[in-house]
Amino acid sequence: MAVAAPVTGDQITLTNHTWTFSIEALRRHVGLKRLRVINDFAANALAIPHLGESDRIQIGVGSPISDAPIALIGPGTGLGVSALVPTQSGAVPIPGEGGHVTMAPADAQESAVLDLMRKRYDHVSAERVLSGPGLVNLYATLCELSAVPAGPFTPAQITNPRIWDEDPRTREATAMFCAMLGTVASNLALTLGARGGIYVAGGIVSRLGPYFAQSEFRARFEAKGRFRGYLAAIPTYVIARPLPALLGATALLKQP
Repeated sequence: MAVAAPVTGDQITLTNHTWTFSIEALRRHVGLKRLRVINDFAANALAIPHLGESDRIQIGVGSPISDAPIALIGPGTGLGVSALVPTQSGAVPIPGEGGHVTMAPADAQESAVLDLMRKRYDHVSAERVLSGPGLVNLYATLCELSAVPAGPFTPAQITNPRIWDEDPRTREATAMFCAMLGTVASNLALTLGARGGIYVAGGIVSRLGPYFAQSEFRARFEAKGRFRGYLAAIPTYVIARPLPALLGATALLKQP
């Protein structure tokens, strides 16, 4: 079972849901001989070596280094982050909670947005802006900065081009979302030395389609001053395969 939560012991508490359970109690309750619970993005990371060319879409340039770490990031209900590190005995997933790192602005407009959000939250993490609820936060904050009322839009509506003409701040929020995702993805690449590539999962980005490739994501990914060349060589991909975590969980079960 892949869960959107840290797996640090028997007791599991989902980060963005009220569900909490004991692994052992659940195993006994459903009558299983064995139940393994892992972080959902660790399962997504395990899927990466099993993806075909049609399962991923490259954004920008760059070529993967075969023996280098791979990183994965995915905005959805929350912001999932993980990595895959090659070893002599096979690739090892590194589960983490990188979605909860502090979000940093890259320009004056992002500074204004985050300054306003800090009045509402004691900690403005990357997940506060790079997720479904994060899209709503971005949109509502941009409306507040423009002194106009925010509409009752869902994340799917905010990223819908048909809504952009109705409310330009939905398009502005979508553009800022893509740029900020580039910033966090490049931070991850630098931290891990992820020259094997950065993979983007989750339903939000896949629904953006060609717009994401034309957004500021890749430009922001490379915008790291003296390390622009280092990052320009790292490929970035969008995972197009539905539910890759199931592929990763299957791979895990097949391991001895």
